[in-house]
Amino acid sequence: MEIKVQAIKFEPTEKLQDFIHKKVGKLEKFSDEIRKVEVSLKVVKPETAMNKEASIRVITTTELFAEKVCDTFEEAIDNCMDALLKQLQKNKEKHQAR
Repeated sequence: MEIKVQAIKFEPTEKLQDFIHKKVGKLEKFSDEIRKVEVSLKVVKPETAMNKEASIRVITTTELFAEKVCDTFEEAIDNCMDALLKQLQKNKEKHQAR
């Protein structure tokens, strides 16, 4: 599984990149079909508190997507992962029903 991290207009810290790889790497447990994961990080309206936006696109036989805005990138990634795990579970149930 290929993991691509893109930070828009800033350079993510090594700690943040490690966190992302660790969290996103757990997706492999839920589906063998995942080929690529694209993580995009962006700071929106820097003067506000809830200004860290993370979006994760998972490319399997279908495409799954989650985007969240939170206080920290770690929190946004966690929330995206929760949403993606639900989507993966739904996808798996659909395939098993066929």
